[in-house]
Amino acid sequence: MSDLKNIPVMPKSSWIDAPAGSDFPVQNIPFGIFSAEGGSAHPCTRVGDTVVDLRVLAEAGLLNGLAIEAEDFQADTLNPLMRHGKAVMRKLRQRLGELLAAENATFRDNAELRKKALFPLEKCTLHLPVEVGDYTDFYSSREHAFNVGTMFRGPENALMPNWLHLPVGYHGRASSIVVSGTPLHRPKGQMRPKPEEPPVFGASKQLDFELETGFITFQGKPLGQQITMEEAEDYIFGMVLFNDWSARDIQSWEYVPLGPFLGKNFGSSLGAWVVTLDALEPFRTAQPKPEFEPLPYLRGNGKQAFDIALVTAITTPEGNETVISRSNFKHLYWSMAQQLAHHTVNGCNIRCGDLLASGTISAPDAGGYGSMLELSWRGTKPLKMNDGSERKFIHDGDTVIMRGHCEKDGLRIGFGEVRGEILPAL
Repeated sequence: MSDLKNIPVMPKSSWIDAPAGSDFPVQNIPFGIFSAEGGSAHPCTRVGDTVVDLRVLAEAGLLNGLAIEAEDFQADTLNPLMRHGKAVMRKLRQRLGELLAAENATFRDNAELRKKALFPLEKCTLHLPVEVGDYTDFYSSREHAFNVGTMFRGPENALMPNWLHLPVGYHGRASSIVVSGTPLHRPKGQMRPKPEEPPVFGASKQLDFELETGFITFQGKPLGQQITMEEAEDYIFGMVLFNDWSARDIQSWEYVPLGPFLGKNFGSSLGAWVVTLDALEPFRTAQPKPEFEPLPYLRGNGKQAFDIALVTAITTPEGNETVISRSNFKHLYWSMAQQLAHHTVNGCNIRCGDLLASGTISAPDAGGYGSMLELSWRGTKPLKMNDGSERKFIHDGDTVIMRGHCEKDGLRIGFGEVRGEILPAL
């Protein structure tokens, strides 16, 4: 659990306007990478719909004294900044909060600096925030695991024997992770639609999304050393929205015995904004009660989940949006700390910029299932769109949009959205 004594107190308001209902008040201060007006990509933060250029602030001397090199603010990923670790990134976030506070005139009253450092969001291009070295995808929603297991093995054998004792996961493909807004082509591969006939090759007919979040790591320990539950959050930079696209028909034929391959590695969509755990601290909550007490290395103290409302929508090619799922991060059976502790208990080393994804986040009720596989129950219950059309799985031209935010006592902290359009197979 976070060290509450060291979490910076953020200002109550900013001289940059954040519209009512914005995911990005000054209490958030997320981190991202942007470019504007044909310039190079480099670090930024955001208040409301205004992007704040950290390179310009550094060049103006406003970020001095943080033990961060000037060139780190010129990099096209957040990795150089993240290599300084949690304590330094906390100080950077605190400094930014001070500069953006309503009562601070240093930045507010410098018209020339504002012109150089502030950009309307609509005039910016957002880039992949981190260089992902390794990517692990977990399977930590009991509801999702039970639903999928029920479809293929029946409710009596839905959960595999190991599931309630450890965070199940697999290693994915980092090279095909793309930033929100990047279109992806429908994948092709082998499928076996009729078990009594030989497999066929072609474009997936059961393209699906998976509603997920992920967390980005700081540099971990050397190979051979583990990160404990007590230490885990010290190695987590922040959280992002994540869509783990899945070709179900390709996946179901190929996954035995080694797990996902071509059904997953054709593309995954990552949100552009990394929200720190410090920003999410007011929304910390308890995770579901475990059915069995975890082994000692997976036991933790305090609340390890966060109350993050998650919404998934499909926009049809004609531009009509339909919300199809409402879930919440707090439903996950295994926490981020448990995922990281398990990932490293064998001595696996974690590197700066690694992405560990949650797995599909399904709510207990059918309206909160986190994939089309569940929502349409393997295609047997088509979903009605607002334009009258139906979906069993994702169609060409569809755009899947995921949004996430926390809200409590008048404070809203969010992630924006992660979106991706599906283009026809090449």
